[in-house]
Amino acid sequence: MTWTFKEGAPIYQQIVQTMKIRIANGTYPPGSKIPAVRDLAVEAGVNPNTMQRALAELERENLVKSERTSGRFVTQDENELRILREALGHDFIREMFANMTQLGMTPEEVVQAVTKWYHTSDPAE
Repeated sequence: MTWTFKEGAPIYQQIVQTMKIRIANGTYPPGSKIPAVRDLAVEAGVNPNTMQRALAELERENLVKSERTSGRFVTQDENELRILREALGHDFIREMFANMTQLGMTPEEVVQAVTKWYHTSDPAE
């Protein structure tokens, strides 16, 4: 999996966001084991301390659980996962609205554009 980082935001926060998306979309299914910190750090090209900080944040948010000798596992709490998907969806919608209103579109025009796109395109693309 490719990791892409942008300027302007701390790397660990971007890792948290990427991991949240991977949990929400099932790349890491409920109850599955998360790869080891060092393995994820190598994959992402970051310092293990940075990855550790990101995973600790995911633990604080109850999205992963740490088991002393076994590693970290994705929560199996369906309510937590539903809340995560809804929050990520709202973030994506907010960003889309911000981008489209920068083009001068009204909220109504944004909704019309999305509706038109949905009915004329493959939403899975």
